[in-house]
Amino acid sequence: MIVMAGKRKVSAAALDEKHVEALVAEAESGYDVEQILRRRRGGRPALGSAAASVESVRLDPELKRELLLRAARDHTSVSEVIRRALGEYLHAS
Repeated sequence: MIVMAGKRKVSAAALDEKHVEALVAEAESGYDVEQILRRRRGGRPALGSAAASVESVRLDPELKRELLLRAARDHTSVSEVIRRALGEYLHAS
């Protein structure tokens, strides 16, 4: 496990009393919420006009195998294959 000790990353196994005291002092002095929020920017790009949801579906083994093969053949993710297929299905009529 990696934790932040001041401005540097330290393995949890390497934490000694000095590091623990520094982390406690940092926590007790408070955190700059705006700075934390600025650091969190980035991440996955939006897929649409709002936050995306995650949905679960059950797939039989054969369908899952076909899905994995299609994603590999198209050099894309399984999620992208599902989004494309669902979009085509919903817009076909």
